[in-house]
Amino acid sequence: MGRVDRHIKLLSWLRALFRVLILYIIGIILLLLVFTHYSKDLPSIEQLQKFDPELITRIYSSDGDVLDEFYTQRRVLVPLKKIPPAMIQAVISIEDSRFLSHWGVSVQDIFRALVKDVLTLSMQQGASTLTQQLARILYEKIGFEKTFSRKIKEFLTALQIERMYAKSEILEMYINSSYMGHGRYGIQSAAKRYFNKSSEELTPDECALLAGIIKHSGRFSPLRRPISAFQRRNLVLRRMMEHDFLTDEEFALYRNAPLQLMEPDPPAKIAPYFVEYVRQWLQKEDDKLGVDILRDGLSIYTTLDTRIQACADSALLKHLTFQQTVLNKRLLNNRKEIESILKDSTITLDQVQAMIRGEMPLNEQLRKSLIVQGALVAIEPTTGRILAMIGGRDFGESEFNRAVQAKRQPGSVFKPVVYATAIDNGFSVSTQLLNQPVVINMNDGTRWAPKNYDLSTGGNTTLREGLKRSLNLISVRIVQKLISPASVVETARRMHLTTRVPTVDAIALGSAEVIPIEITSAYGIFANHGVWVEPIAVTRIEDRYGNVIADYTPRQDLIFSEETAYLATNLLETVINEGTGRNARLRFGFKLTAAGKTGTTNDFTDAWFVGFTPRIVAGIWVGVDNPAVSLGDNESGARAALPAWAKFMREAYKVMKWKDKKFIQPPGVIEVEICKETKLLPSKYCPVETELFIKGTEPTEHCPIHREIQESKTIDRVIF
Repeated sequence: MGRVDRHIKLLSWLRALFRVLILYIIGIILLLLVFTHYSKDLPSIEQLQKFDPELITRIYSSDGDVLDEFYTQRRVLVPLKKIPPAMIQAVISIEDSRFLSHWGVSVQDIFRALVKDVLTLSMQQGASTLTQQLARILYEKIGFEKTFSRKIKEFLTALQIERMYAKSEILEMYINSSYMGHGRYGIQSAAKRYFNKSSEELTPDECALLAGIIKHSGRFSPLRRPISAFQRRNLVLRRMMEHDFLTDEEFALYRNAPLQLMEPDPPAKIAPYFVEYVRQWLQKEDDKLGVDILRDGLSIYTTLDTRIQACADSALLKHLTFQQTVLNKRLLNNRKEIESILKDSTITLDQVQAMIRGEMPLNEQLRKSLIVQGALVAIEPTTGRILAMIGGRDFGESEFNRAVQAKRQPGSVFKPVVYATAIDNGFSVSTQLLNQPVVINMNDGTRWAPKNYDLSTGGNTTLREGLKRSLNLISVRIVQKLISPASVVETARRMHLTTRVPTVDAIALGSAEVIPIEITSAYGIFANHGVWVEPIAVTRIEDRYGNVIADYTPRQDLIFSEETAYLATNLLETVINEGTGRNARLRFGFKLTAAGKTGTTNDFTDAWFVGFTPRIVAGIWVGVDNPAVSLGDNESGARAALPAWAKFMREAYKVMKWKDKKFIQPPGVIEVEICKETKLLPSKYCPVETELFIKGTEPTEHCPIHREIQESKTIDRVIF
């Protein structure tokens, strides 16, 4: 009986063992099925091997300043060597004290959390290791919902991460990826936000504060809840002491330290129109490069110089304020003009006058008609680099970039294109035309008799004198007598003016619209010995690791010979030294070598000045967005644009410490003495002057007027 009992007991144990084994196998199979099921949506091996967090793309000026940042998550990646040891210790102490010993998950913490969740009938207890937290931060498929399925996904991904990365690499990724409140991701971005310092400069108490924020950025925000943040920081410091990362003395020192936050003031926007111009360009470029400018942490190096931009801002914006007072005064004294602006509007005249006086907010619909706007673009003519750009008086009020988007009539600023065409076709600058009235046949069949700005007329006038005084009649006669509208259009196209230029005589007076950056770049051709260089804003792009992924050099195109470019430049020097641009010298003190041209359109709706030196070409436009609104009587380019240009150039040279530099006269241009009156080779008795000629175009005939007097050898007889 004893044997039978023992045999029965043995069989019972065997059956029990077999059942346990079956259950164990079933459990493993179920567990494998569960893991297989939840593994479908987990990150791939390739994704796990590539740490690719979203980073800030930064736009840099040529002199090293950060112009702006593009991002969806504000994060700057820093290597582990730039993360203070105290930050690593603080994170481990408060988030995962067993991090250095576990293999991605902590079984002890899981059972502890499971027991508490069962007892409380909830899913409130967390048991995630630092690696599991990193898994759900980096991979969207895991998610943040407090569910069983998320825990399984997180568990499996953490195991894979631990297999692929060293503990130090996991710490680096975690500290760079964690959200630390107020739009900041990672230690570097948070250090700048809260303490205005880099990650390397953080003290242990500051590291403890940042580590404490990770658990709940809203509850422990030092800006919104400083008391909670203070208590949380001290808890982290206590844990650091308990894990022997801090001594008792250090803990006592740091726990009593106040929260010394240095919330930086938001930086002033530098060149917002230029930054937006670059952003729009990058959106077209990112498809070619296969990058995402909002997420890839690129470094964009631009051509803009903040020192020159500051000169531009000061000169133009102050001038626009003055021009606004001129416009306001005129409108307040001209009820009829206000009524014409208010056509089809429910706004009353009294309301508009109150807006002009600043007594009530300006109606957005009237902004186009009541605000004086302006544009400035400065370019290095030899490289095409855009050094400064202003697209309007206030980017916050209007993002329309007038420097690159506005199409306005240039008036006399277009005349150098006409004169350069004549010179390029073999006519000398001493060629004379009658300064007499002309009639222009317009496209609509009407006839137009233009006048000179000063209403003057005269006799034979040289091209030099015509451009110096900006004589409309001479410009029209050039098109009618020397060249043709078609040849001017062809020159404009060669000079890379892309707007429509009609083939009509009125082209001589700048009737066709131009874009400020294009006409400014066209003037750069004269400064650059006849070579057009494409304006560029970006020189190179680097990825997050500092590798250059794109370099940019501008296109170049030979437009004129050196000789033609120099003669056009020399004519424009005369404009500044003696002509319509002389106030740059006389009133505004810009004494250095320069050339340029004023521009004014009918009814004074557009005022221009475009000018250059061997170092820089700058164009300024001033006007009202609504081209039907005039700047005011006599608000010509010389009054409404030139002052800002001269002040800008004067200050830019001063700030950059540039020395004066002369335009280089090419060997193909010669100086010839000519008769002042006939512009031919002088005789012994001619009043003379020196003029420049391209070799082969100088006069060959002598003056027929001032001939040598032939004395009679016959003795005069006097009869009384």
